[in-house]
Amino acid sequence: MEKYNYSVIAAGLLTFIAIRASANGFALNEHSASGLGNAFAGGGAIAEDASTIFFNPAGMTYLPDNQLVLAVHVIRPFTEFNNNGSHSSRRAATEGGDGGNSGDWAFVPNIYFAKVLNQNVRLGIGVNVPFAYKTDYDKGWVGRYQALKTELTTVNINPSIAFKVSDKISLGLGFSAMRTNADLTNAVDFGTICATALSGCGIGATFQHNDGFARVTGNDWDFGWNAGTIFQVTNATRLALAYRSAVHQKLQGHVDYDGIPAAFALSPALTAGFSNGSVSAKLTTPDSASASMFHQINHQWDVMADLTWTHWSVFQDQIVIRTSGAMAGRILSSVPQNWDSTVRVSLGASYRYNDALKLRVGLAYDQSPVSLEFRTPRTPNSDRTWLSLGANYRFTLTSSMDIGYTHIFVNDASLNKITDTSIAVLRDTVEGSHDGNVNIFSVQFTHTF
Repeated sequence: MEKYNYSVIAAGLLTFIAIRASANGFALNEHSASGLGNAFAGGGAIAEDASTIFFNPAGMTYLPDNQLVLAVHVIRPFTEFNNNGSHSSRRAATEGGDGGNSGDWAFVPNIYFAKVLNQNVRLGIGVNVPFAYKTDYDKGWVGRYQALKTELTTVNINPSIAFKVSDKISLGLGFSAMRTNADLTNAVDFGTICATALSGCGIGATFQHNDGFARVTGNDWDFGWNAGTIFQVTNATRLALAYRSAVHQKLQGHVDYDGIPAAFALSPALTAGFSNGSVSAKLTTPDSASASMFHQINHQWDVMADLTWTHWSVFQDQIVIRTSGAMAGRILSSVPQNWDSTVRVSLGASYRYNDALKLRVGLAYDQSPVSLEFRTPRTPNSDRTWLSLGANYRFTLTSSMDIGYTHIFVNDASLNKITDTSIAVLRDTVEGSHDGNVNIFSVQFTHTF
């Protein structure tokens, strides 16, 4: 029997990543419905409501009084794979379908509260979801050995403080406690293992038949910070700089298998390689920096702009390690990522129709951190363009509602990914392209008191 590194085969190279979020990489931008209407242009400088706690805590000094913001975003991505020659290591066409629409509905909430401490100091707290995604391919699709489900969610708790240093300068500082949960699955080609190593496992198994199932889950809490400043250049113009730190997670979790052939019990290597057990993986969510501008042209028109840099190059090799059993300390999977840092550019405008109604529009261009060489079925990221519309309606002097809609045009993403394993017979290739789009609907209630 050929000697295989079964610890690598076992997980089908699962990694703790998420894909096709509304922003590129696995980030979310949906932190306010008011901001969505302008494609988040001027996010760090506009300081329109308490959602500034996330974008730039210094903006709390511009709020008229204590304020509560409640928002929810409904995100509907559509992602479809077009197969164009996916094949096994033997050059035989991989059996299976195109995976269907791997996108899924997502509901993302935000809550922010800002309080006046005194004339120059404000306190605030925000709870939001800075990173999240769920995608789920059909069970029998051609890329099942590389990815089935990818689900990552985070919850960020962000207490903050803001200081009004002078009429021209405000400063803000925040602290983040972030919880991350990951759940990833893929098929395992037990048929190929049986056919090449165990004479069919006694059940006549053949290549790409007798699939099993692998699942990795993990979670962790860790901490970060954010800071910002706003410069009131003139009565009508302000500029802002903001920074949000990386958060270094060490996810602790479990690996589980289903559908293991009974004949594997005859091999100590297979028994150990496909045993359920504890795993860990490091995940660094990237730091980011932004420069924003807000300008009031006249009583009716405001314009805003934003340039945001995201340090996606911190996302390199993703390694999952066993932490229990006979294989403790062994690498379960290792997938090179080698992402590039990116820039997002956005422009927006708002029009006050009357004292109660404000209309918004925005446009953004968002670079992808993933190149063709490192694009996988879990990371079919590509450049995207945002077109956003929104409105704010003020019911009373203290209460208002925002609605927002964004359509994201996602460039087609070519894919030519070979399974990351040293075992030749398991090096299948997923070849084709992803196309898709994202629709986002948001609603927000703001109350000042």
